[in-house]
Amino acid sequence: MKIKLNALGKRAIALILACCLGLGIAPSALAFCGFFVAQADSDLFNEASQVIIARDGDRTVLTMANDYQGEVEDFALVIPVPVLLEEDQVNVGDPAVLKRLDEYSAPRLVEYFDSNPCNPPMPRSAPMPAPAAMEADSVARPESDRSLGVTIEAEFSVGEYDILILSAQESTGLETWLRQNNYTIPTGASAVLQPYIRQNFKFFVAKVNLEEFKAGESQKLRPLMMAYESPRFMLPIRLGMLNAQGDQDLIVYLLTRSGQVELTNYRTVKIPSEFDVPEFVQDEFPDFYKAAFQTAYEQERKEVGFLEYAWDMSWCDPCAANPLTPEELRKAGVFWLGESSSDQRRIDPFNGGAVDAFITRLHVRYSRDRFPEDLAFQTTGNRQNFQGRYIIRRPYRGEMKCDAAADYRAGVRDRQEREANQLVSVTGWNKTDVFRKIDWFTEPAQPRPWWRNLWNRR
Repeated sequence: MKIKLNALGKRAIALILACCLGLGIAPSALAFCGFFVAQADSDLFNEASQVIIARDGDRTVLTMANDYQGEVEDFALVIPVPVLLEEDQVNVGDPAVLKRLDEYSAPRLVEYFDSNPCNPPMPRSAPMPAPAAMEADSVARPESDRSLGVTIEAEFSVGEYDILILSAQESTGLETWLRQNNYTIPTGASAVLQPYIRQNFKFFVAKVNLEEFKAGESQKLRPLMMAYESPRFMLPIRLGMLNAQGDQDLIVYLLTRSGQVELTNYRTVKIPSEFDVPEFVQDEFPDFYKAAFQTAYEQERKEVGFLEYAWDMSWCDPCAANPLTPEELRKAGVFWLGESSSDQRRIDPFNGGAVDAFITRLHVRYSRDRFPEDLAFQTTGNRQNFQGRYIIRRPYRGEMKCDAAADYRAGVRDRQEREANQLVSVTGWNKTDVFRKIDWFTEPAQPRPWWRNLWNRR
């Protein structure tokens, strides 16, 4: 049975991304206003993997979505985990929650419309901020398992997955055990597994239970979720590199109480944002964002994680999608909702309740020769909002009869030229092509005098 599965990395098989967590410028008053017109979500990146990490203190809920293609019976997932997991710590998630987080946090395109310079609007005051809220038993195994130094610590099924929790004494024995038990793993796995064994990691191994899968309503593998406690706040990516075919994109949605999350062993850099783009970018926004991301990635020497979004999840401006409801946040692993907290909280304007969650969206592009270390994170108290946001400013093209009109037309022409040059700089696109696509603002043609029609004069 061959299907397309929305699961971690378009790989043929086996060790999919190993995920674990210790596992004219507008006035500043309008900086986060505008009409949302397009977004750059994870679908833009063919090899994008998505992970949700909800963390408070040492408590973690990790959700992994896969992007696997191939025979479902061949699917296998091997993940280093910092603690021994029991059956009730593992769950299957709702894939719709990843889609909602992606839509809510994706880089976005917004538009403004210039007013008639001959009839300017009244000054607008700064928008009000969101108001503060009111207060298993091991199964006996053959001698060969023990001789390889592999112990099956737990064995259980969750949804469509059969799961083993393994411990190992040395990496070659673990690699041999996996191959003997029909887990196809890439060459070189032993060297990558060894550091995890030294740190006393366990190994979460999942395969598809074909009977359960065929009996289910969904024809896609659902995300796997794990809940555990560990001081380790990190995400192993080295196993995933073994299967990497070129660059791999990883989007991590980090949900916390306190504020932004950043990398500790690599730099965290904000994606270039908050600049005007020509009007034609609305029809080419996916291509624009992919080019802008690639340019920034190369300029940063391919050694950073990009912050694409950071926001209090009780509101948004502009909204690419409504904030997640409390129920959706719980499905994303936010386990602390409803608990008392001394943290500042905000009213959820869509549901009337308090939402105590802050989202950080990090986008990492890695390959075999980049990011040799697993990703390590730390939470911060920084609650400053940020979004990848790009702005179209629509000129006023109606009739203008006042002294200010000439200055306005000249200003728009200057603005369009700045937008074009900025676009070339950010994307690397050809300047001639960019300038050719712009609908340059010109003096509107004067209507033909009526008497010329009468006398047939030009």
